[in-house]
Amino acid sequence: MTDEDIAFADATALGEMIAKKKVSSTELTSLYLNRLERYGPGLNAVVTILHDRAMREAKAADAVIAHGLRNSALHGVPYGVKDLLAAIGGPTTWGAQPYRHQVFDYDATIVSRLKDAGAVLIAKLSMVELAGGFGYDQADASFTGPGRTPWNHDYWSGGSSSGPGAAVAAGLVGFAIGSETNGSILTPSAMCGVSGLRPTFGRVSRYGAMALMWSSDKLGPMARSARDTDVILRTIAGADPHDATAQTQDFPALRRRPRIGVFEDARGKSQAEVVKNFDVSLAVLREFADIEEGVKLPNLPYGAVITALLNGECASAFRDFIESGRARELRCEADRIGGYVLLATSAVDYVDAMRVRTKIDRDVRAAIEPYDAVAFPTLPTVAYPIGVNFNDVYPKAPGAIDPVTPANLAGIPSLSVPNGFGLYGLPTGLGFVANLWDEAKLTGIASEYQKRTTFHELRPKLA
Repeated sequence: MTDEDIAFADATALGEMIAKKKVSSTELTSLYLNRLERYGPGLNAVVTILHDRAMREAKAADAVIAHGLRNSALHGVPYGVKDLLAAIGGPTTWGAQPYRHQVFDYDATIVSRLKDAGAVLIAKLSMVELAGGFGYDQADASFTGPGRTPWNHDYWSGGSSSGPGAAVAAGLVGFAIGSETNGSILTPSAMCGVSGLRPTFGRVSRYGAMALMWSSDKLGPMARSARDTDVILRTIAGADPHDATAQTQDFPALRRRPRIGVFEDARGKSQAEVVKNFDVSLAVLREFADIEEGVKLPNLPYGAVITALLNGECASAFRDFIESGRARELRCEADRIGGYVLLATSAVDYVDAMRVRTKIDRDVRAAIEPYDAVAFPTLPTVAYPIGVNFNDVYPKAPGAIDPVTPANLAGIPSLSVPNGFGLYGLPTGLGFVANLWDEAKLTGIASEYQKRTTFHELRPKLA
């Protein structure tokens, strides 16, 4: 295998290579550190490369292997985290200039668990400033600059986990950890052509992560294969005394021939290339699953509810920052005033939204309960061009319900895997959603899909 082959191998394969002593963790870490230095700046994907910590952890991982031991399937595999997670060895900037020198003297729980598993933290990866909570309207909304998808540098890598998406797609890390409140794992996964898993709310501890919307924030893996996301999630999941919402739950197994639904309006708002790739993907899924069209989501005010809840909780999380006036230091012009809009959220609107959310939880879960998963195009379009306001790019189709927001409000898991290419040579994504704690069903279905396709193995040409 060439260095390029190794760099683009999935995390599961990398772990096996280390275990069989085909490559050491130290060698692999050096390879990725070099790639981060070489390609990271052109993609605006990296905030801090943790050279010292990375080499220290890699040497420790090799020492364990030398004694014939292995902590986990991820032992010795280098990875990066979205820069809203606390980690010793560098700043935690939240993607924003006012927090550029913020340092925490502890590791987030998810970082600690990966360290215990023998994984090697090598980089803090870029993100949209404050995870997009202040209402950014363009790709250039981070002090590191606009994230660029490796498939076409003139286009966005997606938000708010822009760095993890680009870094995984470009082979700069073995895998990455992103976060999602309302699409921030699925969006960059689709735009960068990687596999991204948003877990059930409460599956993974958020201790040490920036809070945006306490009732909806989730942390999850972004990797080069669906099987990776399963391995990573099982490593980071579980209860945590530092986070009362975190729970230890089983991973229910997938039945022999899964039942997959398709959202009724899944195609209606999508670009022609996205629809074509989705229909081809359904044909692949029919080889091993029963497919049923016409799954209906309840007609509820999802957009209004997520807006009221996000605005209220984000305003609370950043109240001191907003009132200090330091929002003027943010990169995106919309973000400089967005905080004041958040503070105007009324208590009545927030309480009403919480009441409607109870109905959303019940009705959305009921709609997908008969199925192991329900499929949809992850995004209706390919990535947005950089330098243009989002609303000025692709025409919006009225009337269609985007399943990403309902699923996030209901706290249920979702997964996106690459399923082809559309306009401008940009990736498209195949999305799945399942019910509470059913992540293993998602990864099982997606892994079977990836056994029959090669989109997850394709590599962008890097300058």
